[in-house]
Amino acid sequence: MADSKREVERKYEATPETRLPDLTRAAGVSAVVNRGLSELDAVYYDTEDLRLAADSLTLRRRTGGGDAGWHLKIPVSAGVRDEIQAPLTDTLPPDLGELLRSRVRNTPVTPVVRILSARDVHHLLGEDGTLLAELSIDEVLAERLTEEGHGTTSAWTELEVELADDADPAVLDAVERRLRKAGIRPSAAPSKLARALAGTAPGAPGTEKAKAPSPRTAGDHVLAYVRRQVTALVELDPAVRRDLPDSVHRMRVATRRLRSAFRTYRRILDRQVTDPLRGDLKWLAAELGVDRDQEVLDARLRSHVSQVPAPLLLGPVSARLKLTSVARRTGSRQRVAAVLDEDRYLALLDSLDALLADPPLLPAAARPPEDALPRAVLKDYERLATRIGHALERDPGEERDVAMHEARKAAKRVRYAAEAARPALGKPAKKFAKRMKSVQSVLGDHQDSVVARDALRTLAVQAHGAGESAFTWGLLYGREEAAAAERERELPEVWARASRPGLRAALKG
Repeated sequence: MADSKREVERKYEATPETRLPDLTRAAGVSAVVNRGLSELDAVYYDTEDLRLAADSLTLRRRTGGGDAGWHLKIPVSAGVRDEIQAPLTDTLPPDLGELLRSRVRNTPVTPVVRILSARDVHHLLGEDGTLLAELSIDEVLAERLTEEGHGTTSAWTELEVELADDADPAVLDAVERRLRKAGIRPSAAPSKLARALAGTAPGAPGTEKAKAPSPRTAGDHVLAYVRRQVTALVELDPAVRRDLPDSVHRMRVATRRLRSAFRTYRRILDRQVTDPLRGDLKWLAAELGVDRDQEVLDARLRSHVSQVPAPLLLGPVSARLKLTSVARRTGSRQRVAAVLDEDRYLALLDSLDALLADPPLLPAAARPPEDALPRAVLKDYERLATRIGHALERDPGEERDVAMHEARKAAKRVRYAAEAARPALGKPAKKFAKRMKSVQSVLGDHQDSVVARDALRTLAVQAHGAGESAFTWGLLYGREEAAAAERERELPEVWARASRPGLRAALKG
């Protein structure tokens, strides 16, 4: 089973003659202890077209040192990566292979670079002897292993400072000030692999992503938005597999935004190409929704139970809720993991890549964004207005619940459409999206209450069948009814603010 840790480090240029300054003069550092030399031998793996390197991921099999094994490093932010480690085996561990799936799909990874490092390690300690950071000076030799450039080598010296677990990041700033004062400057290369690829095959394709030109036409802006959502899908895949907080929700949002963009901007992107993708995106969002909806429901019910006074908690309420939640979430998590390995999902990612590589642009795509984009957003707005009117005309009950849910989906689509147009239309689109979000929030909380009431009724039936009191579940059901009624009373006022004519006029420019 793979282990994970958060790696926070900074790299600096060095030479064999580099000498460390007195780092005990760095704030918080009381001692520097030399831990000796170690020899590291790492083989880095990637696809033939270097897809992992293009996304700043590194996959290596390393021997030597205290952490021999397979290491996958996934970027989080500048200087911060999640490192997932697996035991040293001859072949790629399945756990790590799964985390690469969204990038490599069905393409094998093979050795691309071998890096030998002679590492001189120093520990930076605090007053109480606590490890603050590990500093190493590495003498590096890299050798290209791919067919093109095979045997080409590159050598350099670099200095790394890695923050210890739970240490204050301010230590890195203090150490950097001392290093800079000694003339040691930050490295331009983000990783050893990036430097090795550049040094052994300068200008190798795929090592860096080409910077997209600034959007000019309506089509440019829509494609830029689509590209951001596709990137989010791919990047969130490993996070979902690792069950990181909020990852399923964010991935589901990306699928919905893509699907919404294809529908809203169907006069810009040919729907003969995008409609099949919309169908697959709907399928993926629904599969992700099983886990996400359960997560939202669990949090809502736990919050409600925590607010019930102790005298009104009759029976094993918390225990039953926890038992039910664990059972349902275990099944939904397993289902999500299985979906991400399905051929349909991988084919969807390939199709999205193909769309971006050869966009199915229609004539309207060449028009100025201030002309084509507002028209598409306002058309979605008109659909929302119709659904809001339909919901407000219904009497309280199941028909109104359904109508408000349909309005919620329309509000979300308008919001996403305005967000897609924001880079081109600026503040009017931002304000429009914000107002649509307020409508969506009211409608969303109402729908969450509908779902919660169904769950509470089921829990009450189960409790009654087990001979437990159903009183508390009935109490919570009543509170959810009151919450839904409050949202219904709020909707007309929120909609009135969001549908002001001036706001729509500003969007048109």
